[in-house]
Amino acid sequence: MGFVHLALLLSVFLIFNSPLIESQQPYIKKASTVCGTRDNSTSEMGYFCNGAAPSCQAYLTFRSLPPYNSVSSISTLLAVDPSELSKLNSVAQDAIFPTSKIVLVPVNCSCSGSYYLHNASYPVQFGDTYFKIANNTYQGLSTCQALEATTNFTRLDYGTRVNVPLRCACPTKNQTDAGVKYLLSYLVTWNDFVSSIGSIFGVGTEETLHANGLSDQDFTIYPFTTLLVPLQAIPSSSDIKDPQPPPPSDQTPPSSLAPSPNNSGSSKTWIYVVVGVLGGIALVSVSVLLVFCICFRRRKRENGSVVVSESFESVEKPLAKKKDEDLSSESFWESISSIAQSLTVYNYKELQLATDDFSPSCLLGESVYCGTMKGDLAAIKKVSGNVTEEINLLHKINHLNLIRLSGVCFHDGYWYLVFEYAEKGALSDWIYRKHAEDEKFLNWMQRIQIAFDVASGINYLHSYASPPHVHKDLKCSNVLLDAEFRAKITNFSLARATNAQGDPFALTRHIVGTKGYMAPEYLENGLVSPKLDVYSFGILLLEMLTGKEAAVNVHLSESIVPVLKERDGNQMLRDFMDASLQGDYPSKLAILVVKLIDKCLKKDPSVRPDMHEIVQTLSATIETTMSWESEHSV
Repeated sequence: MGFVHLALLLSVFLIFNSPLIESQQPYIKKASTVCGTRDNSTSEMGYFCNGAAPSCQAYLTFRSLPPYNSVSSISTLLAVDPSELSKLNSVAQDAIFPTSKIVLVPVNCSCSGSYYLHNASYPVQFGDTYFKIANNTYQGLSTCQALEATTNFTRLDYGTRVNVPLRCACPTKNQTDAGVKYLLSYLVTWNDFVSSIGSIFGVGTEETLHANGLSDQDFTIYPFTTLLVPLQAIPSSSDIKDPQPPPPSDQTPPSSLAPSPNNSGSSKTWIYVVVGVLGGIALVSVSVLLVFCICFRRRKRENGSVVVSESFESVEKPLAKKKDEDLSSESFWESISSIAQSLTVYNYKELQLATDDFSPSCLLGESVYCGTMKGDLAAIKKVSGNVTEEINLLHKINHLNLIRLSGVCFHDGYWYLVFEYAEKGALSDWIYRKHAEDEKFLNWMQRIQIAFDVASGINYLHSYASPPHVHKDLKCSNVLLDAEFRAKITNFSLARATNAQGDPFALTRHIVGTKGYMAPEYLENGLVSPKLDVYSFGILLLEMLTGKEAAVNVHLSESIVPVLKERDGNQMLRDFMDASLQGDYPSKLAILVVKLIDKCLKKDPSVRPDMHEIVQTLSATIETTMSWESEHSV
């Protein structure tokens, strides 16, 4: 052990005396998730001004997500020249980027006090917090700590403009001597690794590790953080290479960084580390196994969905029965590990305090409570049974129109899922106006915007989630509305992965979903594909236009036919549309939306449109509606 101690002391000496350290910026790790703290050992306040120049040209990445998915909207949000952004990404200035596309952003990076930054400006929206602005709107290009230090506001009032310091940095002298001309702040997302990020830009893993103060023993990175990538030339969208396959799930360092087999001291140290890690894993595994055994014994079926059981032969080869109880599976332990790394794990007392011990006065709906977590409102859902698949999906997805899971708790056989709070509640509360005195009302523009939001969220789930997923239970009550009536899709308990091509696969035992929303091919043959969600979306859109529930109006879709056949007058359309709209909508656009509904509800799934097509149609409808509103108000 004396040799090991000597080796460790030598390593510390080399680290603090090597000129290489001058080119490092400390990686932020999980510091950005703990607002109100100050930790100078990380870069939570920004990258330190240790470069060869006080200002420089730098680059950021940003993932296009509605409403920030065009050259103009991203340029405005990040305070950059739209012509430079369009040129760098080889697109026109009026271009709209595909959802989740990596957009390169050129910025002027300058020292301000002790930190580098590029200043942006943002108008506060309803429900915004420092955390939401930094991690949701800006995706991690800033931090709540930096925002708090910059603004010094005790509260964020709607419409107030706040300065947003974006995370950028300039190369140090050591880096410029090595040929580095620019530093790029890359936004880390799910399943990213240092090696895969470097390969996107053709940069070696070792150089990227050193630029961020990481090493082959400390290389874990987290979503909603930035990783500096040292570049020797201006980045170009055409130069971005496909990521290399990620390391194994245990995040073993690349082989080029592994200890040399000839280094006996390093090998011994490595053995001690491995033994310690394996021992810890074994202890944690036994503890978690005991907890989940209790959980599964108390397992109950979650209410809220209609379960229809049918016995039929599978069209394809029967699938093996899913074994939720197989706790020894590798995927189960991987899911638990990833959950613990990326989500806040609350203790039960925190939830009791937040909800006044789950008081009925805090009840939002069945088993869902409103609570205050760290000063922000949150929705806390109590769930029985194994929900690791749902949690595993929720912590991977990142889209404005998909509900955000912020934390979890496990207590006494139940899971407690902590979600962002949607102030306006469920869409169903605004569509099914059961009482004449009900003041909840959505105008035409709000309905089309909500439809666009839902389509955008499902399109992300179908085309950009990894792997792609089918929601399987899309309905009005599973769409929540925030303070600005923007939609948030929730309840992913039935969601299932599908292949990238969206080919259907067969279920063999139970048809699970909600009556009135399930597609015929699913009811008859158990076939699941993205077109299942398209059908459900058609029903949802039908309900939004008519104000009637599909589940209790089984022939509702038949009312589409006379509207489509109408040639003269608008009586058929008026009879079809929700009376609460009082005719205040553009009839030509309403007919176009009715035609879209008709396409979504086709019996043959192959002729239904893809969600991407639906998004494009509704986007055009929004633009035309804005023109109609402008003319209508004159």
